[in-house]
Amino acid sequence: MQNALAIVRVVVVGLLVGVEFAVAAFVNPILHRLPNDGGLAARSDGARVLGRVMPFWYIASVLLGTAWAVLARGDAGAGPVVTATALLVLSVLMSIALLVPINSRVARWTHDSVPADWKRQIVRWDRFHYARVGVIVAAFVLLVVGLA
Repeated sequence: MQNALAIVRVVVVGLLVGVEFAVAAFVNPILHRLPNDGGLAARSDGARVLGRVMPFWYIASVLLGTAWAVLARGDAGAGPVVTATALLVLSVLMSIALLVPINSRVARWTHDSVPADWKRQIVRWDRFHYARVGVIVAAFVLLVVGLA
């Protein structure tokens, strides 16, 4: 049971890392380079779609990590699992405090209602997102260490 939970956890967090890394490294930079603010509508739609899905994914990752940490209590691999879970909790807190407020505004933007400082807000969100990606990558690495 514990091994199956560990594998599910690594897969769930690994996919989360993959999606968030792809957004940071590829999708948003491509959207930013589109002419005539072409990426604005895509950013707004992405904020709406991912804004609905990602909270459940992050919370599921934390809950799976908590269950794994409880089951692994006293095992040699428990330390990395507990640390990884703490990092995932940190990523949720970062999301709530830093990213969600910006994301909520972006989700409502249209070409007619975009604020004058929209590019500055996008750059700020991207910077926070890079930091969050770093946190979840570290958590993923620790989960893999805990699995080994």
